[in-house]
Amino acid sequence: MHAILDDYSAAPISDAEKGLFKFIAKVNRTSNQITREDVEEARRAGWSDEALFDAISVCALFNFYNRWCDAAGVQDMPAPGYEMSGRRLATEDTSSVAQYCARRTLDLSVTHSRRPSWKPI
Repeated sequence: MHAILDDYSAAPISDAEKGLFKFIAKVNRTSNQITREDVEEARRAGWSDEALFDAISVCALFNFYNRWCDAAGVQDMPAPGYEMSGRRLATEDTSSVAQYCARRTLDLSVTHSRRPSWKPI
């Protein structure tokens, strides 16, 4: 896990996961500059449009939550709370993205219902 946090491109994860993390990094840094080629590259790495939509949604929501908490003065959880969330995610959800987020001390509480229609560029 530390290897992913340090440098996902050199971490011992699959090429598909590296492709998703590359896409996620661009979503976080320069989302207004995502191109058709970025989407195609993620697809070639094995990710469906639905998976990319989910990745974009999770990144956007966490960016929103972080900014909202900062601006509203919401107090941080104590370290044991983050550790408990991280342990839960690391043991109950084996997907690399969830584990990556858990290590970044983010709590994923996602319920899946109807997904909106999304047509990538």
